[in-house]
Amino acid sequence: MIKFVILKRIGMNNKLIFGAILGLIQLGSIHSSFGQFVGQDTTRRVITTAVGFLSITPDARAAGMGDAGSALSADANAIFWNAGKLAFAEKKMGFSLNYTPWLGKIVNDMSLSYLSGYYKLSDDQAVGMELRYFDLGDIDLFNDNGVSNGSVRPREWSLGGTYSRKLSEKLGVGVSLRFIHSNISQNIASLGSDVKAGTSVAGDIAVYYKTDLQMGASTSSISFAGSISNIGGKISYLNNETKDFLPTNLRLGTAWTANFDAYNTITLSLDFNKLMVPTPPIYETDENGDIVFDPNGDPEISKGKDPNRGVISGMFGSFFDAPDGFSEEMQEVMISIGAEYWYNDLFAARAGYFYENQNKGNRKYFTIGLGFRYQVFGLDFAYLIPTEQEHPLAETLRFSLLFNFDS
Repeated sequence: MIKFVILKRIGMNNKLIFGAILGLIQLGSIHSSFGQFVGQDTTRRVITTAVGFLSITPDARAAGMGDAGSALSADANAIFWNAGKLAFAEKKMGFSLNYTPWLGKIVNDMSLSYLSGYYKLSDDQAVGMELRYFDLGDIDLFNDNGVSNGSVRPREWSLGGTYSRKLSEKLGVGVSLRFIHSNISQNIASLGSDVKAGTSVAGDIAVYYKTDLQMGASTSSISFAGSISNIGGKISYLNNETKDFLPTNLRLGTAWTANFDAYNTITLSLDFNKLMVPTPPIYETDENGDIVFDPNGDPEISKGKDPNRGVISGMFGSFFDAPDGFSEEMQEVMISIGAEYWYNDLFAARAGYFYENQNKGNRKYFTIGLGFRYQVFGLDFAYLIPTEQEHPLAETLRFSLLFNFDS
């Protein structure tokens, strides 16, 4: 039984970080708590899920605005943010290729790639497709005696389709469906014959509203977006009794865009996110600090609710199950705020801020970004600056390449 997964090139101090990345924990149970949750304070009641890569912001435009992208103007990346706005895309079709070196502060071969595209069937209908690919890089394996057991290269991916439709000139809805494949174990023989790749199917539902405003000589618009993403069955890497929730997420956002003249445009955006996943409870402990188990072998809960629930119960119960009540539920809301300036629809400068409560992960970072557009071609960059020094997400870069075509 392999109890730890470590990387020779970063030393023993990071053993626990990458043990969490692959989720090789006691009793052979496998849980994937990496993705956007890497670097969080696991001593607190941080919500973790399987396939966390589904929650990583893929595109550099929104990433440069503090990850506040749900209500921004539509392009090919709208499939990730809000399927309801895809039908509002101005061009007939578009494609986007996004690349993010992940945790580059620690390793040099982990990355997220995201390919998306859309086609407008008519003025009020659009379809799209997306492919996400998360590469965790080479992982060196060792047993208890420090003897090498070789290496693996875990990978995860998802493939999905989207349909979006305008219900009116101002209101749109959209749905997405995706297949998820997560092979973090690489079928390592020493982990036991029950270890397998995890698979699941998930869907999104979204609504989007946009209306124009008149501000004297200038024009502006305001949009609102709401979505629930990654609604699907639990995923298992070991057996049918050991399953983890998908990162089902409620996202609400708004964006205001002002066109001051033919050359200058500003957009301000704001997003709120909450994982619709059970909050970890507080377990009963004995005088030695060890968890107390009931006669059935289940840990006794001192405060909070049992996290081993069904998908629907877990989703809607996630608003009422925090051990400390409403105040803790509010701590689980992540806030993103961003700003974007366009000059002559050719050059863009962006900035933003992301906030997460210290008890729920403590991710706090500023972002900056640049964008360029010329005819059908677009290019975006984003850079992440954590408020905490030596944070695993420090110096994260994102790159996006876009193509937009008229009929």
